[in-house]
Amino acid sequence: MAYDIFQLMDFIHEKEGSDLHLTVGRPPTIRMSGRMRSLKTPVLTAEDTIHLANQLLPPRMKLEFREKGGADFSYAHEDKCRFRCAVYRQKGNVGMALRLLPSRIMSFEEIGLAPQVKELLDRPRGLILVTGPTGCGKTTTLATMVDYLNTNYDHHIVTIEDPIEYYHQHGKGLITQRELGTDVGTFHEAMRRVLRMDPDVILLGEMRDLETISTAITAAETGHLVLGTLHTTGAARTIDRMIDSFPSDQQEQIRAQLSVSLLAVISQVLMPRADRGVIAGFEVMIMTPAIENHIRKNETFKIKSTLQTSKNLGMTLLDDHLWDIYKRGAITKETMLQKCTDPKELQQKLDFDELGGGLGAGADSGGMFG
Repeated sequence: MAYDIFQLMDFIHEKEGSDLHLTVGRPPTIRMSGRMRSLKTPVLTAEDTIHLANQLLPPRMKLEFREKGGADFSYAHEDKCRFRCAVYRQKGNVGMALRLLPSRIMSFEEIGLAPQVKELLDRPRGLILVTGPTGCGKTTTLATMVDYLNTNYDHHIVTIEDPIEYYHQHGKGLITQRELGTDVGTFHEAMRRVLRMDPDVILLGEMRDLETISTAITAAETGHLVLGTLHTTGAARTIDRMIDSFPSDQQEQIRAQLSVSLLAVISQVLMPRADRGVIAGFEVMIMTPAIENHIRKNETFKIKSTLQTSKNLGMTLLDDHLWDIYKRGAITKETMLQKCTDPKELQQKLDFDELGGGLGAGADSGGMFG
C-alpha cells in the first residue's frame, strides 16, 4: 500500500495517540496510553520511509538531514494539530518519530502539581528546574508555567527552544520565542544574546552543558526568573549533576551560587494509567534553609530525608508520590515498581500493606496528561 504521512497524522490525532514511529521492517507504530501498538498494515519498506520523510521534511532541513544524518523540527498539520518531528538514519535506512503536541495548555491542577509550585512563579528571580527522562512531560509542565506567567504578569518572557513545541500568544506579558536553526544559529549564540533583550523570564528548552548551566545560574542571580530542563531524575541527582559539570576548583563556588539562586527542582515521570491515558508522578524540592545548607555543605544525600519531612511545604519524594497514586487506584503495582527509584523499599511497603488489608479503594481525578 502507498503510505501518506498526512493520513497517518490524522489517524494518530483521531485516536489520541502520543507518538508515531516509522521504521523499516515494521508497520507504522503508535504509542497510546504509554503502550506501543502497530497498525494492521504492511511493514514499511526503505522506499516507504524515504517517501514519508520527503513529504514532511522542510526544505531547510533536507540539507541538514543529508549532512548530519538527522533533523529535528516542529510541524503544524493544517489547523488540526502540531507535531515534534525527528527524522534520522538507522542501519542505512530512514526512520521517523513524531510526537503529537497537545493543542491545549494544561492547568496546574490538571497536571497534578502542588499549589506551592505555582507560588514560586510569583518570585522576581531564581532558577526553577524541571527534570526527567525524554518524553516525561517536561515541556508540558514548562508550558503551563509560561502560560501562568503570561496571563498574570506584564513580563517579557524569552524562550530558547529546539524546536518550539507550544506556541504562546501575547497575554498580559510579552512573549518572544526563539527556535534554534530558524531564529538563531546555535544555543550558545541565543544564550549570549538573551540578556540583551530585557527579559524578565528566560526559558531554556534544555540546559545542555557547563556554559548553559553557568549562564542560567548567573541570570537567576542577577534578577531574572529562569526556567530550564535537565535529563536527570530526582532533586539530589540534579544538583549533583549541575555541580559535577564544573571543574573541581569551581565546584565550591557553584554550590554557594546554587544554594541562593535555586528555587525548586521538579522531577517527573510519565506513566500509563490503570484505565486509560497517562498520569504524571512528581518529586518536588523547594528551597528552604535546610536544603540550602545541604547544598552549601555538599551534603545532597540529606535532601531525601528533608523532602520526606516537608510535605506541608509542598515537597514530596517521587516514590511517596507514586505510592499515593497507586493507593488511589490510578496506576498498577507493576507501573509503580517500574518507575520508582527504590523498588525494594516499595515492595516491602506493598507486602506490609497486603498483610494489612490490601489496596485502598478510590479513583484518582487529577494529575493527568492527555
